[in-house]
Amino acid sequence: MPNPSERQTMANAIRALAMDAVQAANSGHPGMPMGMADAVTALFCDHLKFDAASPDWPDRDRFVLSAGHGSMLIYALLHLTGYEDMTVEQIRNFRQLGAKTAGHPEFGYAKGIETTTGPLGQGIANAVGMAMAERHLAARYGDDLVDHSTYVVVGDGCLMEGVSHEAASMAGHMELGRLIVLFDDNNISIDGSTNLSTSDDTVARFKAYGWQVLSCDGHDMRAVSASINDAKADGRPSIICCKTVIGFGAPNKQGTSGVHGSPLGDTEIALARETLDWPYPPFEIPSNILDLWRAVGAKGAKNHKAWQNRLSSSGNRAAFNAAIHNNFDQPVAKAILAWKNQLASEPQKLATRVSSQKAIEAVLPACPTLFGGSADLTGSNNTKVSDHKIFDRKNYDGNYIHYGVREHGMAAAMNGLALHGGVVPFGGTFMVFTDYCRPSIRLSALMGQRVIYVMTHDSIGLGEDGPTHQPVEHLAALRAIPNLLVFRPGDAVETAEAWQTALEAKSTPSILALSRQGLEQFRSGDMTENKTAKGAYVAADCDGERQITLMASGSEVGIALTAKSMLAETGIKAAVVSVPCLDLFFIQDADYRSKILSTTPRIAIEAGLQQGWDRLLGDNDTFIGMVGFGASAPINDLFNHFGITAGAVVDAAKRQLG
Repeated sequence: MPNPSERQTMANAIRALAMDAVQAANSGHPGMPMGMADAVTALFCDHLKFDAASPDWPDRDRFVLSAGHGSMLIYALLHLTGYEDMTVEQIRNFRQLGAKTAGHPEFGYAKGIETTTGPLGQGIANAVGMAMAERHLAARYGDDLVDHSTYVVVGDGCLMEGVSHEAASMAGHMELGRLIVLFDDNNISIDGSTNLSTSDDTVARFKAYGWQVLSCDGHDMRAVSASINDAKADGRPSIICCKTVIGFGAPNKQGTSGVHGSPLGDTEIALARETLDWPYPPFEIPSNILDLWRAVGAKGAKNHKAWQNRLSSSGNRAAFNAAIHNNFDQPVAKAILAWKNQLASEPQKLATRVSSQKAIEAVLPACPTLFGGSADLTGSNNTKVSDHKIFDRKNYDGNYIHYGVREHGMAAAMNGLALHGGVVPFGGTFMVFTDYCRPSIRLSALMGQRVIYVMTHDSIGLGEDGPTHQPVEHLAALRAIPNLLVFRPGDAVETAEAWQTALEAKSTPSILALSRQGLEQFRSGDMTENKTAKGAYVAADCDGERQITLMASGSEVGIALTAKSMLAETGIKAAVVSVPCLDLFFIQDADYRSKILSTTPRIAIEAGLQQGWDRLLGDNDTFIGMVGFGASAPINDLFNHFGITAGAVVDAAKRQLG
């Protein structure tokens, strides 16, 4: 392995690439990569288990740059260690259109980027999910196949963010000893010294969470490496406070907020080259230094080969490979169809949150990687079924997590679970608390992760808990997020189909917006087709030529069906279109959409805001729903008070038809 002098030069290669790339882009954050270069050099040289030639090796250690603004740190490491797609040209094109080297690390852009970071605190919370997944898979398939650590680089900003508190508390409670955090303890934020805004005792805080807390000089590679050894030897998650100087090596700017988020400038870069004894032109890494780094990137190949041999001879090989591949579409479809056929024979009036529970019960044996949980609302969300076992520090083989009242931490951890692979995470809370989850939901969509959010109590239909708990704007707000499927099923059949569709959406997260109140089953007959998968369909047609189309989702489909019958008594022929997923309906071809909606006047009915439905409504069409916040009262009183009734639909239809 490289000697101390060589290691210092290797660390300086990171610093040089960081300051040169930021300068070329005329934007970026050189301070953190320059400050943490020594610590990560120690980590990569002495500890990190990876094979740069096989970036997707399932038993690799995970490296998460939670302080994603310092993205040149990971880009430099990926290039230097020999990841094929991280060429020097990518480094030269830092922050340019089409480059893999985006301003913040983006999952999927380049191999070796384990998660999208930049929104501070998300990375460490994702890492908690990754560490949970590692322990779960090790318990299930054996530590001969799953035996790795998750390393995280965080800054002061990550630890200020509330989600880091939720995540760290969970990790300590679950005793995730394979989670090791390197804290870039430089006491600098954008505004200046961190004492402007915080006086937390980080050591005491993490000890209170049940973590091991270590401290070292972040520029002493031997000390950093020794601390990592201590962390690996302890059964608790560990945080290593690496005391660093931000922008280390830039003689006039190091240790100041001025080096955090701005290029150093040509003059300071020239001085830094002198200080670091780095006489090479921009982006040039001498071959002897590059060879040292490439050897680090290749040293894991031997471990990788040994792992492949263990996998080949393992009795768990087939099950492990199936979990990593994680495609159980056929058995899930078979299980859902069997459940739907049972519903066809024996229709049930169920709250869709209960319908969801029954769907989970049906699919869990068919999809053994399904990994559930709730944010302290298990009984209300109906997310736990009889086949679930609790995942905790005494049983990592469990497949259901009590996340506690940590909605944001839950959502971020689920992203980490999905990113790690081998599980399909779902988690529940009340629909109104998607606000608490939203940053992580957005990242699920941005990263294309199959995370299923079971969000119950989806409207004013929850009743007496009142407007604080009644989601009004939430459906519209969630539908505004790209690459997110928002399902609002109207009965037990649609709920089962929503689960099937969500599980089949390998690169898209899903929201299941579910009712508290019981809903009559309106689907019957042939259950072969998954109609929910098309987003909308004719739930009840009329005899003869249609005069008006009633569109509704969720609990309001029942209102539309009642209104249809009332209109028929007056000679008006209406069809009811159930719209369990606007997002899927919008991507159907024009012929299908036209066939479903026809050219008649339309009324949309949903106990939420109109936004999102406008694309289906003309100037003379009607929306029946909410225009403001809810109120505290029994459910029937609320729907009557806010005018979301079959009678209101009938009146609107008559007005439209003149």
